[in-house]
Amino acid sequence: MDKARLIEATARRAAPEGGRSLTVEDVERVCDALFGTVERPGVIAEALEQDEKVILGSFGGFRRDDRDAAFDPGTALTEYLRGETR
Repeated sequence: MDKARLIEATARRAAPEGGRSLTVEDVERVCDALFGTVERPGVIAEALEQDEKVILGSFGGFRRDDRDAAFDPGTALTEYLRGETR
């Protein structure tokens, strides 16, 4: 899934039933703010640069591993991928 498809799927999924949906532009701004662009680092990259961990609940988290970024999957993601969730 590329960035455009991720943004479109997120915009659809984030819309509450009967409520105002997020625009693709809204979601793109949030993704760019979190993950960054070629021109500007995102919040996650800036936190890792400061040797902070970024924990996203049971989804998992990012940490700095020497000069690289590493992702540690959380329980919810791991169980989902193994087919262990309802």
